[in-house]
Amino acid sequence: MPAAAPAIEAVELGKTYGKGAKAVHALAGLSFTVEPGTVFGLLGPNGAGKSTTVRILTTLSRPDTGRARVHGIDVVQHPEQVRRLIGYVSQKPGFDPVATGLENLVLQGRIHGASARDARSRATGLLERFGLTEAGRRLAGTWSGGMQRKLDVAMGLMHRPRMLFLDEPTTGLDPEARRELWAEIARLARQDGLTVLLTTHYLEEADHLASRLAIVDAGRVVTAGTPDQLKSALGGDTIRAALARRSDADRARAVIGAVPGLGAVVGEGGALQARVADGAAVLPGVLAALEAAGIELASVGVARPSLDDVYLHHAGRSFVEADRLGNDREAVLR
Repeated sequence: MPAAAPAIEAVELGKTYGKGAKAVHALAGLSFTVEPGTVFGLLGPNGAGKSTTVRILTTLSRPDTGRARVHGIDVVQHPEQVRRLIGYVSQKPGFDPVATGLENLVLQGRIHGASARDARSRATGLLERFGLTEAGRRLAGTWSGGMQRKLDVAMGLMHRPRMLFLDEPTTGLDPEARRELWAEIARLARQDGLTVLLTTHYLEEADHLASRLAIVDAGRVVTAGTPDQLKSALGGDTIRAALARRSDADRARAVIGAVPGLGAVVGEGGALQARVADGAAVLPGVLAALEAAGIELASVGVARPSLDDVYLHHAGRSFVEADRLGNDREAVLR
């Protein structure tokens, strides 16, 4: 039998907003593939191009260059067919706050062509699955943020899609609500065989949820693989130091950078980090150099590579720094 088509195939996608000196290149040759039945993460800072990618894949925007297919169907040539296959949960709430949770779900089902009876049955089942049965007859606007986000996801599942797009699904949620939604997203792929594409700028979220991910920076994929593969490929350790005084940051960067065996030193505020082949062997030299320079530390430690280290290695800057710089870029794209 022929191999199944990828759930998503994006090839050299390009998208520019504006013209001339004010042009913003949201996507600059972005490519990746998603296999069916997996949770795939698009990880990147604000302004990296994640939401633009999702808008193209969900037929809400057209690429300037490149092509994209969802389950083998071209998103530009056959958008109506793609829409029947997908569910989409945007960053902004999609429910009606002055309708009950049950009413929101039933309406969504009816929009997709379900009978009143089938829509109500499906809605009731989803409310139970997401632990929202007791709240189902209350106005959705009175629900907590975590409950509202679950309702958004449930609405995206009403027509039983083969592919679910979640654009920054846990932004603004408290840690407990975020973990609850993580668990449900994992179950969708594991138990239902649903393919999930998740965009996020939370490193922990991508590491926890995605069976495979692509790291996006400035509209392109800089690396892709499983979280473990990407971290293991770096090898070595990361030395992280938090300074007692932020005013010492520039001087500390120079002092640490002069220690033999360290890679480039990067930092944000009063926190510095550097890659090193053997953290245990190099750390004493770092501590001695800082002490000799009269620079006090709040904390210091050695850790195995993280996704932040992966991003730093491939993008040339820390994820925190890129996220801060990307806020202005994101405002332009919106």
